[in-house]
Amino acid sequence: MTYQQNQQANNEWTDFNNATVQQDYDVIPKGTLAKVRLTLKPGGYDEPPMGWTGWTGGWATKGEGGAVYLKAEYVVMAGPFAKRKVWSLIGLHSPKGPNWSNMGRTFVRSLLCSARGIRQDDVSPQAVMARRLKDFGQLDGMEFVARIDVEKDADDEPTNVIKHVITPDHKQYQALMNEMVGGQPQQISTQTPQQHHPDYQYQHPQQQIPSQQPAPTQQQAPDGYWQD
Repeated sequence: MTYQQNQQANNEWTDFNNATVQQDYDVIPKGTLAKVRLTLKPGGYDEPPMGWTGWTGGWATKGEGGAVYLKAEYVVMAGPFAKRKVWSLIGLHSPKGPNWSNMGRTFVRSLLCSARGIRQDDVSPQAVMARRLKDFGQLDGMEFVARIDVEKDADDEPTNVIKHVITPDHKQYQALMNEMVGGQPQQISTQTPQQHHPDYQYQHPQQQIPSQQPAPTQQQAPDGYWQD
């Protein structure tokens, strides 16, 4: 072998014998609870007439069959599966009926409660505002607690999905939200979970809202948004 041939054989981009062998990851076990960060993959579809501000900003994706959805990528933030990714869709519209969009709205409602530390049954003015979005872009980058499940993909292979959100009502919510990368938890309070925003105060649904602070109505929606 000539010197030139020897050099070529030792070049890392022509000889891959010493490259790291790829790893095959098993799916994350069904029912695993973990803190995740959401990243939206823009699909370029806008529909301004929808809602207060519309499906604007190019966040939504429209499929060939007419379904509209958000393409979501979730990164596990802590625990034994830290840095693993899960991909799912958040339904916005289906030509087959309202079920998919209703499921999508339920998911986003729970996501906002989890990310913003709001109980599901809270009806205070702060909670009402916390469940509103100016646009889908506000979801991008949100961190919350989710349940990771397993479904079969188009090739009949098991794959992870996220369709259920863990909110402050759940007994493990606070510990999971406080968990750091590497599995080292921060100090956990044994009292009612601390909310992420100091102005938030839980108000039970049976408690009357003071007249001087009426709950915003749908007509007031464009003016009342949560300040992250």
